[in-house]
Amino acid sequence: IVLNTSTPEGREALIAILRDTDIFITNLRPGALKRARIDYESLKAELPTLIYCSVSGYGLEGDDIDIPAFDITAFWTRAGVAAATIPTDQRPFPCRPGFGDHVTATATLSAILAAVYERHKTGVGRLIEASLLRAGVYALGWDLSVQLRYGEGTPARPRAATLNPISGYFQTADGRWFCMLPRGPDNWPAIAKAAGRPHLVDDPRFNDPMVRSQNAPALLDELDAGFGSISFDQAAEGLTKGDIIWGPLQHAGDVVNDIQAPHAGCFATVSDGRGGTFKIPAAPVRFPGVDDGPKGPAPQHGQHTREVLAEAGYSAEAIEKLLASGAAAEPFAHPVHAAE
Repeated sequence: IVLNTSTPEGREALIAILRDTDIFITNLRPGALKRARIDYESLKAELPTLIYCSVSGYGLEGDDIDIPAFDITAFWTRAGVAAATIPTDQRPFPCRPGFGDHVTATATLSAILAAVYERHKTGVGRLIEASLLRAGVYALGWDLSVQLRYGEGTPARPRAATLNPISGYFQTADGRWFCMLPRGPDNWPAIAKAAGRPHLVDDPRFNDPMVRSQNAPALLDELDAGFGSISFDQAAEGLTKGDIIWGPLQHAGDVVNDIQAPHAGCFATVSDGRGGTFKIPAAPVRFPGVDDGPKGPAPQHGQHTREVLAEAGYSAEAIEKLLASGAAAEPFAHPVHAAE
């Protein structure tokens, strides 16, 4: 449904719909919501059972609440995720599209479900506040916990300055990269063996975690030479046999062809609205035995304007008046699709 809530008629139609609504989610800035009188304070007395969820860049309190924000600015950059991710010897680069949005959306969903559970007990709705900034701080919890507790953080070091040279990315002879992370010092012999360098285990420069850290550049050279002389398949076999935590560095084209991804439920099939189908990334969890996939396609803006207004109690004549006045709208003549 499309409503123009800057008009009295459009706002009134929204209120009519919300009277029978469980959850209202908005990503408008607090100032815009207040001007339109659809902020929580303006609605809570009239709609006491409504769960009202505000998703913004910077929250609902403070001087910066009406600064415009995308995930790249509020979540990635201002929350510290970029600085913790990008090594100090590289120029800053942006996050992938929607990266922080997805984290924030998942957190928002969790909060909404908790509020629904609470309302079952109390019969009263509530305000929920989510922001890109707060979600970014939470996602960076390891780094910021250290910063808050000890007053200093751990920067994203250049590779040669790593504190743990047996943890990170390595390239094989056929040009493929993988990442490995040891669970503890007992993994070192298996890593050396997988790299074809078992003699390094007894090398006094590398036989202890502290001395490995002190001799990181030399050990990286050894491991680079070792993994660089074998194929990816050989490295994968050695790491898997050694029970090492590792994974291949994959691009999007690799992921969609990953033999494990379908078994993990990573993809879903949706209708394109024209009689065909296409695949999309699935939700991050599934419920085995239940048809929990999307039922799409997503509706156009305003596709159900008449239907929703009728459900809210508007007569056919009243709906025509709302449409004629511009307080409500139906689909655009030429809807814009994501592919365009």
